[in-house]
Amino acid sequence: MGSLMTGLSSIAIGQTQESPETLHNCGYPLNLSAPPERVITVGQASTELLYRLGLHDKVIGTSNWFTDVAKEFEDVNVKIERLADNFPSFESVVSKRPDLVTADFLFAVGPQGVVGTREQFQSLGIASYVLDSECAGVNSDGSPKAFRLDSLFQSIRNLANMFDVQAKGDELIREIQGREAAAITDAQQHNLNRLSAVFWFSSADIKMDPWVAGTTGVPAWMMSTLGIKNIIDAPEEWPSVGWESIAKANPDVIVIANMTRRRFDADDYQKKLNFLRSDPLTRQMSAVVNNQIVVMDAHAMRATLRSIEGLEHLVKTLSLMNLAGK
Repeated sequence: MGSLMTGLSSIAIGQTQESPETLHNCGYPLNLSAPPERVITVGQASTELLYRLGLHDKVIGTSNWFTDVAKEFEDVNVKIERLADNFPSFESVVSKRPDLVTADFLFAVGPQGVVGTREQFQSLGIASYVLDSECAGVNSDGSPKAFRLDSLFQSIRNLANMFDVQAKGDELIREIQGREAAAITDAQQHNLNRLSAVFWFSSADIKMDPWVAGTTGVPAWMMSTLGIKNIIDAPEEWPSVGWESIAKANPDVIVIANMTRRRFDADDYQKKLNFLRSDPLTRQMSAVVNNQIVVMDAHAMRATLRSIEGLEHLVKTLSLMNLAGK
């Protein structure tokens, strides 16, 4: 169809069972002849996005949570079954007889999906959709493309179109665009472009090399948007980098993730803080000595509705630290 782009594109719900429109989502065709009525979500981002679009009544089960649900969705979320805190089994998903499964990550629902492959779901007549930030593509040199809000907007458009709530999707996109512009203005007023930073998400063990923000993920977008220097130049989302290298770069600010997930010791932000302040190497870093540490919602560090909240939180917190003179 001429109105549809190859790869990522928006979808208009088909008018009849015989002629559904097709969405090519992360290289996989998704055919829908009517808005889905029974949705299982594998990922907090897609869950909260559906809630924000007013589609909570279509969600019959959720899974894979990093943090507590946003306060604005607490009342609706408590009424919906949580299949698993982390990844659910394929059997537990299909037993609910969904007509659509949404996922935040390709490694959850994809070619080697830990929950299932898209072919497995399709063989049972279940459609699947993966957030567009997971398949933004690569640059000409083979490196992954850096996150931009456009990929989040594409997910909003696609889901809004799938459920025939396009006006709500457009309104949400305009709101996020306005908030981004306001955050940039605030950052410029406080000269935040003089700063350098590192984002620490977690570690397999508190004393092991941390997973920190490279140049392609949401934290990289935050820093780039505000003019803050990212001391990590690896073209990955969350590379593992030694503390020796981080300490040598000596960033002005350290941003650490706060989450309710406890897969690893370092998921606990208090343990991150204790490590930074007690380790013989990290406790000498200027950001630690001067308490220039920002605690941020881990979910804001992913391609989610909270990404814009993370940007705003970073601007507000750094502005209050009065670091403009550095």
